[in-house]
Amino acid sequence: MIRGGSTCAARRATPSFEKSDGVALILVMWVIALMGVLLGSFALIARTENLQSRHMFDTTTARYDAMAGVELALFQLHNPDPLQRWVADGRPYEFPYEGATVRVEITNESGKIDLNVADSTTLMALFQSVGLDLGAAEALSDAIQDWRDADSQVRPHGAEAPQYAAAGLDYGPTNLPFQTVAEVQQVLGMNYELYKKIEPAITVYSGSRTPNAAYAPYEALMAIPGMTSQLAQQIIAVRQAAPPGTMGAIAGLTLPGGAAIMATGGGLTYSIKSKATLSNGVSMTFDATIRAGGVSSSGRPYTVLRWRDGEAS
Repeated sequence: MIRGGSTCAARRATPSFEKSDGVALILVMWVIALMGVLLGSFALIARTENLQSRHMFDTTTARYDAMAGVELALFQLHNPDPLQRWVADGRPYEFPYEGATVRVEITNESGKIDLNVADSTTLMALFQSVGLDLGAAEALSDAIQDWRDADSQVRPHGAEAPQYAAAGLDYGPTNLPFQTVAEVQQVLGMNYELYKKIEPAITVYSGSRTPNAAYAPYEALMAIPGMTSQLAQQIIAVRQAAPPGTMGAIAGLTLPGGAAIMATGGGLTYSIKSKATLSNGVSMTFDATIRAGGVSSSGRPYTVLRWRDGEAS
């Protein structure tokens, strides 16, 4: 009886042992799966960090290559050899540097329209050249002059504090000169789309009422009364084809009023756009406005007036 009872007990215990073995197998499989997920996650994290590190290294390299382009541009603008000196009329200069390709474009600020001194004729021509009708161009021209003048008298089509309040704006004109080009976006009637169209043509650093055609970008040339798109493109093509040191009078070209285009009186303030592109396609662009001459607080022979960077791709 005892032997038979033991046999029955063993038989009754066998399914429990088998069930325990099955649970253990499932647990082992789950542990293996979890370890696989963890290892895969670690591999993905390591790859992601490697890609991030590589991108950071590439953008940093491109950044300093682009900065080198700015420095070289400033040096070449004052090259003692007039036949090798770079010309600040927007023509591109391209050169290899530390495995990258650097492209530099320089524009003398005298070729742009100064928002602080430009008259109604020039401002209206600028706005009409980018598609505004006569009424809208006149209103925006007056609003710009109301923003920068010292009084609170409203021009015939302009805007002072009451007009800004009526438009629901919580600010009004400063009645001071524009401090930056971007400040013009606050003028009543201006919008971002219009600003982007005129940005290449405007400045606050030249002090000149009209753009110097020898250095002016296309957008600024189009603000010269009587200018046509064909003539503006011709002026740019001819002057950029002229070798350095031969630009006293640019191939006999004249403005619509008959005045000769002379590459003189450009001043020492420049907009410099420098783009460095690495062999793998990573690039960085700097866009700066710099005044040469004298010694800045940093000890450099120039002063940075505006600096925009971080345009990476």
